[in-house]
Amino acid sequence: MATTRKKNTAPTPSESGTAKDVQRPPAESLYAEELERLREKDDAPKPPGWSMSLHAVRRFILGDESLGVQRKFVGNPSLVDRAMVTLATNRGLMLVGEPGTAKSLLSELLAAAISGTSTLTIQGGASVTEDQIKYSWNYALLVSEGPTPRALVPAPLYTGMKEGKVVRFEEITRCPIEVQDSLLSMLSDRVLAVPELRDEEAMVFAKDGFNVIATANTRDRGVNEMSAALKRRFNFETVFPIGDFNTELSLVRNETARLLKRSGVPITPSEDLLEVLVTTFRELRAGETSDGQAMERLSAVLSTAEAVSVAHAVGVRGYYLRGDGGSAADLVETLAGTAAKDSPEDLKRLRSYLEQRVARRTGPQWRALYEARHLLPG
Repeated sequence: MATTRKKNTAPTPSESGTAKDVQRPPAESLYAEELERLREKDDAPKPPGWSMSLHAVRRFILGDESLGVQRKFVGNPSLVDRAMVTLATNRGLMLVGEPGTAKSLLSELLAAAISGTSTLTIQGGASVTEDQIKYSWNYALLVSEGPTPRALVPAPLYTGMKEGKVVRFEEITRCPIEVQDSLLSMLSDRVLAVPELRDEEAMVFAKDGFNVIATANTRDRGVNEMSAALKRRFNFETVFPIGDFNTELSLVRNETARLLKRSGVPITPSEDLLEVLVTTFRELRAGETSDGQAMERLSAVLSTAEAVSVAHAVGVRGYYLRGDGGSAADLVETLAGTAAKDSPEDLKRLRSYLEQRVARRTGPQWRALYEARHLLPG
């Protein structure tokens, strides 16, 4: 079940071509100019089947000012190095972490740089079946011709093995365990059997460059636990939330500006309002104020990606309703929808935060946030 969606928390790219015409273009389209520059300057050795060397892939993801390449993933550089080394071997890469920590973004960037495409993607879910992962059939041709290569409809894994490309498997633990285990032979023997076909067409042997990047949220691990056999085929890497306040603020600012531009909004929320937003998210996420005082944390996911989503909504509300960049009142109303996703108790915790913690803060935006607390529903 191929798709190219998911949250992106990258800095503003230089958009060109058809990337301007779609809401969420894939990384290989969004950053086509950067990829081309990196390939032209890339004289380092490349692993078999890769379109770029490890050095060039690293620059694409982490940035290189000298080549005009922007940083797209805010995380530990050693994580990127380990991920690349894993993909250059015959082991799959499993990215795990809290929701919204840019696991999908990292997998997309890796696939785009290594294979030139990030769209060989399987979106995990309870309804996913083996034929959506491997291959299915055009039944009109199947009836008229029988099982022939022309009647076969390739799915992402079939195409990835046939062409030597990286395949992305998003939220793999949301799939039934028997569907997950259909990956075993492809990850260990690097072969996909098509028993309906005959002779050499009955086996697809993976070409150089093929590998699998899977992602799983730590909160979803209990949905469908992976088998021990499948775990052994992957190297596990944990993607952690952004630890530094200024780094997270910069990312929220840049990504919010990009999203607002695509929404037709020429102005962005003020820097002071964004600082309040990021501080609020970090404190509610950690269950601790910036000065070390313990408080109740929310059960809802308050990731950087969610902060970007809230900032985007604040900017849209402000511009299209009043012609400004958004206000603290917009922030309160937007936060309510974010906080009430998992538990009604979270809305009470948010109200308590505004009444007890925010009341003690100084500054006009904090004051306005406190005065807007009545806008919370209930």
